[in-house]
Amino acid sequence: MTPRERFIAALERRSYTGHVPTFELVFFLTMEAFGKLHPSQRAFHQWQQMSPRERQLHRADIAQVHIDTAERYDHAAIFLHSPLPGLEELFRLIDIVRDKTGDRYFLMIHGDPTYAMPDGENMMAFTSWLYEEMDAAKAGAEKQVKQALEQAERIAEHGGLDGFALCSDYCFNTGPFLGPDMFGELVTPYLAEVIQGYRDLGFYSIKHTDGNIMPIIDQLVEARPDALHSLDPQGGVDIAEVKRRYGDQVALCGNVNCGLIQTGTEEEVIASARYAIKHGMPGGGYIFCTSNCVYTGMPLERYQLIWDIWKREAVYAE
Repeated sequence: MTPRERFIAALERRSYTGHVPTFELVFFLTMEAFGKLHPSQRAFHQWQQMSPRERQLHRADIAQVHIDTAERYDHAAIFLHSPLPGLEELFRLIDIVRDKTGDRYFLMIHGDPTYAMPDGENMMAFTSWLYEEMDAAKAGAEKQVKQALEQAERIAEHGGLDGFALCSDYCFNTGPFLGPDMFGELVTPYLAEVIQGYRDLGFYSIKHTDGNIMPIIDQLVEARPDALHSLDPQGGVDIAEVKRRYGDQVALCGNVNCGLIQTGTEEEVIASARYAIKHGMPGGGYIFCTSNCVYTGMPLERYQLIWDIWKREAVYAE
């Protein structure tokens, strides 16, 4: 099986032999690994002034950084990040990666139109608006879903993309930003709608959110994503419990504790990786990754440490 085929088998909770697929929503340590800035951290203020040749060189370099990361760390999926403007540039990036790698990798982009937890600067105003203008908030949520699906239709017509990572964050470590009842009114119906719309177009959906999702996890699963990411242990999410309750309904991604990778001992990091593998793998439907992403400032050797555990131990025997 190709890495892409194993990734899809995991999303569909089918059995297979060989390595559990692995990937990261973002692998920011490209400067340390390859001497190149991650594409999402690049700014192209002079894009309009570049010659066609300069633009093509930038496109090719962005694609190559994604490919190099997948190849070095055996990632089965690539989350495409590009600072280049417009849908046509996305199509060019998809085409370059596919031309270079064929169908070896599962390709995805961000595609979450649902309301996310606001930043601290806007939290009070956003919260007040939700409570005081509920009808307008619902209308806004529906409009965002409509726009996302319209764009997805264009992407489907172009071809080459496999799915979407829905990256609106909903939760603090202590619990969701919106209580379950409010979440059920302002997020869940629209999350379910966009996931079904993506599925109808032939796309897979991986729902990401950090923090303590347990008060709303029933609603997340009922929205029918193909997978949940990142099962954040820093938010008290235990992959063993999630697997027991929902493993026959949704694939699971993650649970290797980013906080420990950053500041814990090597023994703690290894134990976290082994815990995720032990409880995620049984019965299929598991994708190995960190509980967030490989973010700037994380020691590269710590990521290498969990990758080594994955390489040796996250294997389905024949």
